[in-house]
Amino acid sequence: MTFELDEEYIELFKLLKVMGVADSGAHAKMLIEEGNVKRNGEVETRKRAKIVAGEKIEVGGESITVETISH
Repeated sequence: MTFELDEEYIELFKLLKVMGVADSGAHAKMLIEEGNVKRNGEVETRKRAKIVAGEKIEVGGESITVETISH
């Protein structure tokens, strides 16, 4: 999956919610707290981690690549 970033960054829990990996913001935060989310291959436990273009998020077998919107 690819997420096109239209701002400087997106907070991790919001990314999971927007991409449909989590059913809600609370569900996304729970996934992160439990250590189920990897950011560039490392476990990320900060719910509001600022995810920028070029990063890769992995959770539950899903992979999200964050890219900048090309104009």
